[in-house]
Amino acid sequence: MFTPQGPSLRELAVQALSSVEHGYDLLAPKFDHTPFRTPDTILDAVERALAGLGPFDAGLDLCCGTGAGMGVLRDLCRESVTGVDISAGMLAVGRERAGAGKEGADSADGEPIPGGPRVSWVRGDARALPFGPVFDLAVSFGAFGHFLPDELPRLFAEAHSVLRPGGRFAFPLPAPAPPGSPWYWAALGFDTAMRVRNALWRPPFVMYYRPFRLGVVRDELERAGFEVELFALPEFGQRPDGSPRCRMVVATRPNT
Repeated sequence: MFTPQGPSLRELAVQALSSVEHGYDLLAPKFDHTPFRTPDTILDAVERALAGLGPFDAGLDLCCGTGAGMGVLRDLCRESVTGVDISAGMLAVGRERAGAGKEGADSADGEPIPGGPRVSWVRGDARALPFGPVFDLAVSFGAFGHFLPDELPRLFAEAHSVLRPGGRFAFPLPAPAPPGSPWYWAALGFDTAMRVRNALWRPPFVMYYRPFRLGVVRDELERAGFEVELFALPEFGQRPDGSPRCRMVVATRPNT
């Protein structure tokens, strides 16, 4: 699963026994060499699907980590791109790899990239975002497993609050693996292990793969005031019943 540049088993164990924030601070230097980083195939598919919904001026990468989704926004947004994450370590790595240096990882002061939008890296909690309604597009990749189901209303309300009227909140959502698939049992086993870990150890490390399902997500987005559309990502094919293997969820803040 990991390249030679990735974390060792011991490093993963130390991370898993930490809080979410501190765990990702520890993992940050090697995060991009793990399977936890969103694959480029998904990033590229979402970018292609969003390109027809623009133009966008200001973009936000919610729970940006080391910045995999920031590249999507830099290609789509004309004026500014902002990444927000709770982990200072992930932000520092993202800034360094983007060529902005390590200083100011907690700063909201953007730095221009020649020929591209202004880029900012901001430390903040997705459940209490430090922004007003200034974004046309918000995206998130691979972060929703860190939020418990009862946190979704607050999370989606925050996403709604930072979008301008007509702004869009978009993210990929793969279909759940069928019960006969090894991925189904792998996810079930992982979630079970995390529940046992959190029952026995503090601080908790929230990371569950299975609760974030389309029906629940759609209902909570609509309760937050969004209008929800689904876009099939054809690059990933169809399930035996003809439904997409992966969708892009687009939640729009109404103009009124």
